[in-house]
Amino acid sequence: MLRQVVAWRQCSRLVGPARSGGRREVASGAPPSGGASPGALNIFDRDLKRKQKNWAARQPEPTKFDYLREEVGSRIADRVYDIARDFPLALDVGCGRGYIAQHLNKETVGKIFQTDIAEHALRNSLETDIPIVNVLADEEFLPFQENTFDLVVSSLSLHWVNDLPRALEQIHYVLKPDGVFVGAMFGGDTLYELRCSLQLAETEREGGFSPHVSPFTAVSDLGHLLGRAGFNTLTVDTDEIQVNYPGLFELMEDLKGMGESNCSWNRKALLHRDTMLAAAAVYREMYGNEDGSIPATYQIYNMIGWKYHDSQARPAERGSATVSFGELAKLNDVISQGKK
Repeated sequence: MLRQVVAWRQCSRLVGPARSGGRREVASGAPPSGGASPGALNIFDRDLKRKQKNWAARQPEPTKFDYLREEVGSRIADRVYDIARDFPLALDVGCGRGYIAQHLNKETVGKIFQTDIAEHALRNSLETDIPIVNVLADEEFLPFQENTFDLVVSSLSLHWVNDLPRALEQIHYVLKPDGVFVGAMFGGDTLYELRCSLQLAETEREGGFSPHVSPFTAVSDLGHLLGRAGFNTLTVDTDEIQVNYPGLFELMEDLKGMGESNCSWNRKALLHRDTMLAAAAVYREMYGNEDGSIPATYQIYNMIGWKYHDSQARPAERGSATVSFGELAKLNDVISQGKK
């Protein structure tokens, strides 16, 4: 899908009573800042990511940078509508400003809890008809009891957690039996044009390169991680969204406005001006469009997983088949004889 940027730059406790408009006050279930799961790889500076997201949410025009999150949020809502049931209680993990809830209706979802590590994103969340409870919480430390929610959704947030297996286990834990998780996260080919351009320019100008785009999970690992967390009846697929920008600097400005700047511990603190100019030239030369714009590719991993319940369909036991595949070739003959 090609989406053009218009005009170039155009809980162990559940919290308090509802205010008018269906929104509730922000409650906190977050661990101390910078906390990480014991034994987990510490790849990302979570405290820096919180600051980046808070900075983005405090901008005068945060909606200017919402185009990607809006698109993915609407796609997740469509997948929820494809499931022929109602969800009295739902949870949005890493909600940002509420990009999924605004596309849902109260006929499908009765109430939704929204969690995020950025308090300003929660305070500036988008309006919706669904009653909302905003909870300040980390994706790896969800402050809810077991078997609480009928539906859990997550959009473009889980790629920043240090311990993705734990985050998925937490989601499975808070789901009710026969509950469903519908999520989306950035995939490994996201911003490959930017990554290659920076590496080539930095190697040429400085004799080596540092990672400037954060690492992503491989799609081949995602199904295994979901199964390891306890989910079954899994669906994993990928989409690509391509957005055109005037140039590299506008792309990086939008990433900052989205709160998607790199927060890896091993990131390089400063890029020299000459290197940035060289990267912009390389980007345009290698990937540029005929109209002078440059494309940026966002790969999206979509996932659906269910929590086990006895009522769910299960595969037959191995060896229980009464007909072999070898006999399928005779099916036409059997049908013809039956008609005679």
